[in-house]
Amino acid sequence: LVQLVASGGGSVQAGGSLRLSCAASGLTYNYYCMGWFRQAPGKQREGVAYISRDSRTTYYADSVKGRFTISRDNAKNTLSLQMNSLKPEDTAMYSCAAQNCGWDSSKLIDPGAYNHWGQGTQVTVSS
Repeated sequence: LVQLVASGGGSVQAGGSLRLSCAASGLTYNYYCMGWFRQAPGKQREGVAYISRDSRTTYYADSVKGRFTISRDNAKNTLSLQMNSLKPEDTAMYSCAAQNCGWDSSKLIDPGAYNHWGQGTQVTVSS
């Protein structure tokens, strides 16, 4: 059973930082591309950041580029998202997801290619 457990959310003021973590189990982690997604109330889910299995390829949504950094530790089966300079519009439920991409990262930023999802962790940024 694949499990993705996200943690690290919380409430911060604008300009603050948070670091989200995602612990993966039940899968051969280094075969998987990973992504962070978020969904605010009344809005569609948005892909925030993606990372290939070997960390060589990353991709960020324009809204977070330069502020967020995605990383992974294949030895520990973990995924992280360092979020700096947080804005109120970053407020959302953040979830991690995995796709068995192998060495093909062509669908790295295709949300439909992600077939394992974790529960979310809430991030609230106040102005």
